[in-house]
Amino acid sequence: MSDSLSTPDAPQPATGGEWTSHHPGVSVRHTRAKGEPRFPDGPKADPAGSHFERRIRSFQPRRSRVTAGQADALQRLWPKWGLDIDGQRTLDLPELFGNDNPVVLEIGFGMGEATAQMAAADPGTNILAVDVHTPGQGNLLNLADQGGMANIRVANGDAIILLREMLTPDSLDGLRVFFPDPWPKKRHHKRRLIQPEFLTLAATRLKPGAIVHCATDWEPYAEQMLEVLTAHPDFENTQPDGGFAPRPDFRPLTRFEGQGLDKGHVVNDLLFRRVQHHNHPPTSA
Repeated sequence: MSDSLSTPDAPQPATGGEWTSHHPGVSVRHTRAKGEPRFPDGPKADPAGSHFERRIRSFQPRRSRVTAGQADALQRLWPKWGLDIDGQRTLDLPELFGNDNPVVLEIGFGMGEATAQMAAADPGTNILAVDVHTPGQGNLLNLADQGGMANIRVANGDAIILLREMLTPDSLDGLRVFFPDPWPKKRHHKRRLIQPEFLTLAATRLKPGAIVHCATDWEPYAEQMLEVLTAHPDFENTQPDGGFAPRPDFRPLTRFEGQGLDKGHVVNDLLFRRVQHHNHPPTSA
């Protein structure tokens, strides 16, 4: 749900300062020297730098105000559970998580409440959660730490670079995209994440049988998701009628979603399976 609040008009943080905590619950203004990183041991502002081509992105980077608790979590837990998407290395997922459990990639987790709930409910599944929103990264690390959930890793940066440059074929057991930015204006539709090219890339990293689970409260985007997923040769709808899926019990109802439902929004879930292509032997003449 990360990108639902990530609009170009979002307020930007004041430069040159940061909230840090010297005592629990007490925020102290700390003035950084020019060029000094906000989080020396934490997520980088632009981890991939200029190593990759410029293209239209589906997200709006934001590094807005971070609370003392979030800043503390970023400083303390990023070296342990965080990673920057720099595109310079291939991830060994069993090494990253310390086990061989299935790994689900979640793109856009907002403040991380739903991610933390799903991780707690299914400790046998590892979640690689990607976002660019610094407060959300800190909040999810804090939730994971408080809940003792060692099956979460927080990745900072562009999910496309992660998929293309840092993950190996057939390495993922699932993909979740909950409440991505709908980019409602027609001229911005090209920025939407769920497009044929993205699905083609994702399919190469998903094991046959892996589930792609999308959810959105923006009905025109839901219709587009259904259309492009249905048309894509690498995926098949898990619903016999070919439509939207009921909300699965394992996807928590978040505060954000509840607010939308209160306003009369309709939330649609889509669950599609990565298909196994069979190479048929040539028929004899």
